[in-house]
Amino acid sequence: MANRHAVTASDILSRDEWGKIRVEERRRISALKRNRRMEVGPYITFYFENFATMRHQIQEMCWIEKGGAEQIPDELAAYNPLIPQGQELVATFMIEIDDPDRRKRILDGLGGVEGTAFIRVGDETIMAKPEEDQDRTTATGKASSVQFVHFLFSVAQVEKFRAGGASVVLGLNHQNYGHMAVLPEAVRAELARDFD
Repeated sequence: MANRHAVTASDILSRDEWGKIRVEERRRISALKRNRRMEVGPYITFYFENFATMRHQIQEMCWIEKGGAEQIPDELAAYNPLIPQGQELVATFMIEIDDPDRRKRILDGLGGVEGTAFIRVGDETIMAKPEEDQDRTTATGKASSVQFVHFLFSVAQVEKFRAGGASVVLGLNHQNYGHMAVLPEAVRAELARDFD
């Protein structure tokens, strides 16, 4: 099946319809997300998005906020930019630190971290392009705990990523957070499905 690049209003079920399948859909999406999640270092987790994860997110936002059909256009505008567009991978990454004092101290030193994320396929590095909907680093240099990034691949890089065999590394090279993680084969294979 061809990848879908945008959720439309017609993809969103009514509250009653969603209520009937919500529990099963949450199970299905949880299973899908298992191989779309990567921890990098002690505090950052990447969640790679696609049509299914974003459709589910929109559906859940409509369920939780009970906004009805009037809510759908805003949710589509917010989440459609996070669906891969053919030659890219898109991720939400979260800086997750339970202790509030420690979280503040670390976030204060991670300004610009969103621009230091990368994927290395063999000997080629694809740098992240942060989502431009808003600044996620304050003027004082504090990073937001939630970041959205795009990794734009060339055709040759897509082929190399899909083929497997080459080491695929996800990392950040921020001066205060330099960590990397090798993608397990199951994660590489799942993410390879995001390319057209």
